[in-house]
Formats: sequence, structure tokens, C-alpha cells
Amino acid sequence: MPRGRRATVVAALALVVSHGVCAAQDQPRPSPIPLWSGGAPGAKGHEPEDVPTISVYLPAAGTSNGAAFIVCPGGGYAHLADHEGHAIALWLNRLGITAAVLKYRLGPRYGQPAPGQDVARAIRTVRARAGEWRVDPDRVGVWGFSAGGHLAATIATQFAEGDSAATDPMDRMSSRPDVAVLAYPVISMADGITHAGSRANLLGANPSSELKAAWSAELHVTSRTPPTFLFHTADDRAVPVENSLRFAAALRDAGVPYELHIFGSGPHGVGLAQGNPALRAWPALLEQWLRVRGFLK
Repeated sequence: MPRGRRATVVAALALVVSHGVCAAQDQPRPSPIPLWSGGAPGAKGHEPEDVPTISVYLPAAGTSNGAAFIVCPGGGYAHLADHEGHAIALWLNRLGITAAVLKYRLGPRYGQPAPGQDVARAIRTVRARAGEWRVDPDRVGVWGFSAGGHLAATIATQFAEGDSAATDPMDRMSSRPDVAVLAYPVISMADGITHAGSRANLLGANPSSELKAAWSAELHVTSRTPPTFLFHTADDRAVPVENSLRFAAALRDAGVPYELHIFGSGPHGVGLAQGNPALRAWPALLEQWLRVRGFLK
């Protein structure tokens, strides 16, 4: 292709991508649904930051395939990155998947176990309301980015089965996700590997070795950990790629199916990476993996 024509095509593609991103951001957002009607366990008040919620995005009429994902945006356990929530939900909807974007409690006001309680409750809520939202309760996944990836890995390794005798219908549901998607995730709380800000917000400034081990997801993988898809870049300067490598190794040792994609170079926090020519391929790899796992029909 002649150089001038190639430049025109590239510019046009960039314009399409930019327009698509802007259009996605302009789409209406569903009203948040509190996860506990009487207040979350351990709540320190009644302000918005004390109330964990999910925002449920339903696919267009006639396009739902019954699968669902809890989406956990990143932000170092200090804030929630919007491009790792709203845009992800819309991407899932286009595949016919219901998305529930989780607003979980954050540090320094809340540390462990509050975020873990929130993601567990979100999974149980989607299963409890499966009929209303036309969701298959056996096809509910969790997808997390960065610190949200740590939260997703935590529930993938430290879930609880439902209690059939519970008075709260939500607690009768299992909190185990059926699959996990981890994008440039914080996994370990170990020195030299973890993301220091995420660890401080979750565990405090000087956590004990026992506390760090308790919240290092790679140490809690078992054969019951769900099949997992991981995406990272080799030169991630915020969250070292060692996090994904350690989790993948633990999955391998436990006999859990996994797929690991490490791209040679790229910044942290890229989301779907639609503006990055090298990294924008990763959502297509995920889509194919979801098809293999039975999340797309």
C-alpha cells in the first residue's frame, strides 16, 4: 500500500476508535444497586463510600446468552478506574454477556476483609437474581484489573459455598466464580513483587508476614480455583509481571486450566487497550477463550 494511503487508513482507524470510545462513554449507565439493604458488614457510616453496589448492564433484548461477569475495576484499593468498569460492561454486553460493575469499599477507610465481602456478595446477588436478569447461575465469572485483579483472584481462591440453611437468600448461593479473568493483576503481597500502594490500602502500612501470606492469592490456589485467563505486559512498571507468572505457576501445579498472555511491552492500566496497536489484540484473545469455556454461544 502506498505510504500516503497507508497514513490515511491509519488516521481513519484512529478516528473510528476514538469515536467508539467517546460513544461508549456517552451511553447511559444503570442505577447502582446496594449489595446489602441494611448496610454492609462492618460499615463505618452511611456515606456513598460505605455502601458497596453493583451496576447491572443487561445486553440488548434478544442478545443475552445467559453468561454474566462481576467486573472489578482497579485503582490501588484507593479509587475505581472508570475505563475498567463502564467500558468493560459495554464490551461484555456486545457479546451477549450481562455485566455487574462492582463498587467495592476502598482504603484507607476500609481494608481487608471488606472488599472481599463485597465481591462475594456481588457474585451471590447475581446468582440469587439470575431469573430476573436471565442469567445462568452456573456461568458467572469475575473479571478484575490491577488491584481489582487482586480482588478477583482473592474470590477465585478464597470463596465459600452457599449455606442452604441461611435466612438471607443471598447466603444460600455459592460465591465461587465459574471463571476468572485477571488483567495486569496484583496477586502477591510479598515484598518486591506486590504493588506497594495496593498493599498499604488493603493491609495497612506494616502488615505482618502472616497477613501478607493470607492475602497473597498465589498461595491459596487449589484444584477448585476456576479456569483463569491472565493478561500482562513484561515491562509493567506498576505491577510486576511476576504477579501473573506466580499465579499461572500455581494454577499449573494445581491442575487448573489457564491461559496466560504476556505482551513484550506496554504501560499499566490500559483497559481494553483500543488505542494501543500492539495490545489491542488481547480482548480478541479473551473472546476466543470465553468461547472455549462456554461463555459465548
